[in-house]
Formats: sequence, C-alpha cells, structure tokens
Amino acid sequence: MPDTADAVWLEMSKFVIDNKDTWKRAVVERTGLPFSRIRILRRLVREPLTVKQIAQAATVDAPAATVAVNDLEERGLVVREVDPSNRRCKVVSLTGEGRAMVQVIEGIDDPAPASLRALDGSELTALRDLLAKLRA
Repeated sequence: MPDTADAVWLEMSKFVIDNKDTWKRAVVERTGLPFSRIRILRRLVREPLTVKQIAQAATVDAPAATVAVNDLEERGLVVREVDPSNRRCKVVSLTGEGRAMVQVIEGIDDPAPASLRALDGSELTALRDLLAKLRA
C-alpha cells in the first residue's frame, strides 16, 4: 500500500500544482507582489516567525528570505521586532496593511478546474469526504 499512497500523493500534487497557475497570476497582478512574497505573507497570518523560520516554511534559503522580508518591510506589510522570549532574535509579523493584503489575496477567486467540475455529485461527495478524513 505505501507505493499506492505515494502514487496517489504524486497525482494529487500534480493536479493541484497544474491548476493553480491562473490563480497565482491573478494574485500577482492584483497585489503587484512576486508570488514568493505572497507565500511569506500567507504563512505570517498564523503567527510571527523568525527569518530562519520563514525560510524553512517558504522553502527558500536564508538570504532569499532576508531579501523578501526587507522588501515586505519597505512596503509596510511586515515589521521586525525583538523576540520577547529570546532578545537575540527578531520576529517578523504582519502589519495592519499586511493583514489587509492577505485579505485581498484570500478574496481572489480560485474556481475549481473544469475536470473537477466534470465529476458527478456522488464522486464529489466521496472526494470531499476522503479529503476531510485525511485532514482529521
């Protein structure tokens, strides 16, 4: 079964990645931000992070994360502050403007691809139920 699970995971990943390009383009056009910055903003919604944590979460190297945070800071979307639990570190968090930008991003329409819409109601229900089981 592990080989089947890996094959299913690969197909799911391909399906999502292949069908997100339209949404990504719309987000970049609407915000004027490179998608690498969008990924960072969306991760900061959950909690403030250090630059090192941002690099890990966004799957970029530390220098790239620093450049991205500098850019987002210059745009007024994030702020760096001393970490109260470790004064040697700084944490990056969203500003009010950054939170507003994330709301814009989240509001951009991301409709299901035609191939998913082509499934009948019982297939969609079964898929939704399986995905809920995976998330639980």
